[in-house]
Amino acid sequence: MSLHDRCFAFEADFVADLRCLPMAVRRKLDLAGVKLKLSHWHGLDPSERAELLAWPDHPGAISDLRGWLERRTAKLADGPASRIEPAAGVDWQQRDDIPERLQAACAQLGASLEPRQWQSLDELQRFALAKLSHPGHEHRNLPRALREFGL
Repeated sequence: MSLHDRCFAFEADFVADLRCLPMAVRRKLDLAGVKLKLSHWHGLDPSERAELLAWPDHPGAISDLRGWLERRTAKLADGPASRIEPAAGVDWQQRDDIPERLQAACAQLGASLEPRQWQSLDELQRFALAKLSHPGHEHRNLPRALREFGL
């Protein structure tokens, strides 16, 4: 199953019109080392948002994505998207260890996640759970994601 353009059911309320960044796009941005504000996203045409969702995620494509976003966002009111450290070896890319913040967020919800369950997830699913468990995030979609992923 493709990771680069897949949207999850828990994203259904905003994926139809792409008014928010789907997890698949957010993962590619992290891989590319690009911090795209929601105002940048809204500054893109709907066809460009769809293009970003469909953009492949192999290393060459991620490099092309970085360049395209730098050129395209430079024309927007907020100026160019910021650069961040590209994701390499981060917690959601690791199959062996469940991120502590995810374990803590699950505990707050009265749920638990076993290592074998984490290992059974693909990288996009792990990315989504890691992002949905960030401190300060209201964790609204975390229970929905856990259910969707069979956890």
